[in-house]
Amino acid sequence: MRVLSPPSIAAPFARYAHGVEVPAGYRLAVTSGQLPLAADGTVPEGAKAQAQLCFANCAAILAEAGMGPGDVIRINAFVTDRAHMAGYMEARDAWLATVDRLPASTLVIVSGFTRPEFLVEIEVTAAAP
Repeated sequence: MRVLSPPSIAAPFARYAHGVEVPAGYRLAVTSGQLPLAADGTVPEGAKAQAQLCFANCAAILAEAGMGPGDVIRINAFVTDRAHMAGYMEARDAWLATVDRLPASTLVIVSGFTRPEFLVEIEVTAAAP
């Protein structure tokens, strides 16, 4: 895979790539948006803990396809308030800490999710040979 970073635009202002090119013949895995809901039905408090659980859920789904965080080409994330951006970004950066090639990433502030205690939702797209 190749990171796309044209010199004619500003560099990314956080830990992500502007774009990622996937070579022909790669398999794709796409998750649904993962909400911070644990297997036992609990929801952690705080945006960072919720994002950590969302990323753990994404990792479990990717593992089913034989992939992991290093195969992620795009992250789409949603938070319910600007105040939750820092916690989300800290969790994202930790999840990607051992990744050499960063994925493209988008973060959007939304008015809410299906349950009021949800602060974060994350979906990922991954590609592997």
